[in-house]
Parts: sequence; structure tokens; C-alpha cells
Amino acid sequence: MSPDEQHAAWEAVLTTLEQATATDDPAPWREPAELGPVPRDLVGRASRLLAAQRDRIAVLEQERRGTLEHLGALRAVDATREPQRSVYLDASA
Repeated sequence: MSPDEQHAAWEAVLTTLEQATATDDPAPWREPAELGPVPRDLVGRASRLLAAQRDRIAVLEQERRGTLEHLGALRAVDATREPQRSVYLDASA
């Protein structure tokens, strides 16, 4: 792969990841094979993308913890309820 092709391939990879991060796309990502190291002029862009992904991970983790707290509260309420018992008994059946 020529240096120009490698650069274009890395730009495409970074663009795809940036779009996925911006749109919260949960699609799995696979590391591209045989691209070699990130070209020097794209390192800043890759670093910004990594920072954005880390920020998003932190937000998702905070949301996950909040959801778990809410589920715990709901379970606690359900645990305090007495099971419903029949009020009437059908003795004629």
C-alpha cells in the first residue's frame, strides 16, 4: 500500500469512527488490518477522537449507574408489598 493510499485509508477509518461517536452508533468496530501506524499528521485527529470516546464512555457509565439505582429502588418497593390474597373463596365450584 502506498503512503497516499495508507493516508486515505486512515482518514476513512477516522471519519467512520467520528461519525459513529457523533451519532451514538452502537455497531461493533473491527480494527483495520495492515494499515500500519497512524500517519503523523492524523495523530491529533485520532487523539481528539479518543478523548471524545472516553468522554462518551464516562457519560454512559454515569447513566448505567443511575439506571441501576432506579432499578434497586423499584425492587425495594416491590419487596415491601404483601402478596395479593384472594378476598373471596368460591365454595360452589
